[in-house]
Amino acid sequence: MMLLLKAMLTGGTILLLVGGWLWVTKITTNYALRHPEFGPPREEGGGCGGSCSCKSGGSCKNG
Repeated sequence: MMLLLKAMLTGGTILLLVGGWLWVTKITTNYALRHPEFGPPREEGGGCGGSCSCKSGGSCKNG
């Protein structure tokens, strides 16, 4: 019985965290769309350091 309760609490916590994360990203994206003076809204992982060598001190080359 306690194992089932722990599993349900863990699952509920994970769902709440994911839902909260989605809610926050929606709010920040809407804010960025309403305030174009701050630049275009950026997507997750679209910044520097994802697939280039600039995170280790190198430089990014486009193209």
